[in-house]
Amino acid sequence: MGKNFTSKKLSLEKLELKANDIRQDIIKMLEEAGSGHSAGPLGMADILTALYFDVMKHDPKDPDWDERDILLLSNGHCVPVQYAAMAHAGYFDRKELMTLRKYKSRLQGHPERDMLPGLENTSGPLGCGLSQAAGIALAMKMNKDSHRWIYVMTGDGELNEGNIWEAAMFTAKYKLHNVIAIVDRNNIQIDGTTEHVMPLEDLRGKWESFGWHVIEIDGNDVEAVIDACAMARAIVEKPIVIIAHTIPGKDVDYMEYDYHWHGMPVGLKDVAGAPPKDEQARVALKELRTLRGKIKNESQH
Repeated sequence: MGKNFTSKKLSLEKLELKANDIRQDIIKMLEEAGSGHSAGPLGMADILTALYFDVMKHDPKDPDWDERDILLLSNGHCVPVQYAAMAHAGYFDRKELMTLRKYKSRLQGHPERDMLPGLENTSGPLGCGLSQAAGIALAMKMNKDSHRWIYVMTGDGELNEGNIWEAAMFTAKYKLHNVIAIVDRNNIQIDGTTEHVMPLEDLRGKWESFGWHVIEIDGNDVEAVIDACAMARAIVEKPIVIIAHTIPGKDVDYMEYDYHWHGMPVGLKDVAGAPPKDEQARVALKELRTLRGKIKNESQH
């Protein structure tokens, strides 16, 4: 158990506070970088908090530990949330977060596996993560090493990619039950809402027709994410997909549900309904810090 980072469980209050801290770091990173994606990373903070601080077996001091679970980020443009979660977990110093997207930084705009210990895949072209998970899971099965879990994060707009569904067929055919896909169902992509650009519904029905076990949750509820992952690990003979409904831009009022923030950082330009660009980061951080205070106060009653 000493090697299992998740043996040090955090309380629900501390997990919620951790997600809030991660959101604050995302804002700071993006402001410093002057480029990058805001809405998705903010919406995914609760999921990544649950994975890194409760669900997964991993060891920041030994990123290549043979018994670790594996997290693949297929929607690589959302990597700021993974970097922030990794830094908080102890993979590297949080000060390094401010090097996001800078020349020679280990923290590029899309994850590069060879640059940062603890990253399991390189991701840029959308749609590849599920195929990577399937390949790793099949190799594990051949090696009789199926007691480890492979979590793969995908975006919902990413499901427009055909190779996602090729991988879905493959994973179901070989009954790779240690693959747990988590779809960030935030209903936006770079050009608009998903249902306008390329409708996805009936999304549950699609996955079920491909032979997957489907769980739907509120992806901004840390406890729901933890419970869903526990349920997923109890399923045998089928891969599992968790459709996690999230709010893009979560906890920053002027960003929430607005697809314009999909691929834009704070401070880049003036946006309708948002503060002036020079005030965007300050306003966002003030909201998040206020919310942090509310979380602490509520936990005391």
